[in-house]
Amino acid sequence: MKKTHIVAIILIAVAVAFMIGSVSDSSSYADFKEAFQYPEKEFHVVGELDRSAKIAYNPEINPNVTKFTMIDNNGERRKVVLNKSKPQDFERSESVVLIGKANGEEFHATEMLMKCPSKYKDETQFELKETALNN
Repeated sequence: MKKTHIVAIILIAVAVAFMIGSVSDSSSYADFKEAFQYPEKEFHVVGELDRSAKIAYNPEINPNVTKFTMIDNNGERRKVVLNKSKPQDFERSESVVLIGKANGEEFHATEMLMKCPSKYKDETQFELKETALNN
């Protein structure tokens, strides 16, 4: 066998190993119940901010910790520790996706994605009303 064939086979083997490794490490979507059943695994948990509970963020003490309560899509309420500063317009978000792991009674998130209200929603309603009035 030529040296180039051997090098090509080794590169293909490394690429396949990398792909298998990245698939096995990827997290999946779940609710709080499943996330707390498997605390060693990382999950994406979808839900919404519990607006009746307090949001704890004190940048003077630690600007990289935000604590709040979230309700998942099945209605389960859990305390969340986000290891980041409080996002702008966090209280206005429609839904939240947390990426993290269960830790004791809390969910520790390393990332958070927010779906915020559309700034175009009111303009669309205005256009529909205006069109209806003109007809």
